Amino acid sequence: MIEKTLSIIKPDAVRLGYSGQIIALIEAAGFKILGLSMVHMAQQQAQRFYDVHREKPFFNSLTEFMSSGPSIVMVLEKENAIEDLRKLMGATDPADACEGTLRKAFASSLEENAVHGSDSRASAHNEIPFFFNALELEGQN
Repeated sequence: MIEKTLSIIKPDAVRLGYSGQIIALIEAAGFKILGLSMVHMAQQQAQRFYDVHREKPFFNSLTEFMSSGPSIVMVLEKENAIEDLRKLMGATDPADACEGTLRKAFASSLEENAVHGSDSRASAHNEIPFFFNALELEGQN
């Protein structure tokens, strides 16, 4: 089944100049980029985006980090996009990530872990419109 998912190259990876390499690996894995934009979220925007984590102890540090610099947000499409991107990203903690994953190659810590990807269809359905409207993506299929 063809799916769409949201991917974010986080501020740490953008700051360290890994964006091009990450995008190349995503494309090499068969993903089609339907939308791409560089954004610099204000902390309030990051708090809205990560609202599902509001009660977790890492919420404040996560939203401070995500608003610390520009990120690259992308809408990706392919068969099994959500699951395949999660596999390509690797474990949240780069110390636990397998060789060949984005986090093993580009992340420096549990919090500064280089990339985000929607974890379910419901998440993708909510996350994509946070950054992109349907008209921007129209005709990209």
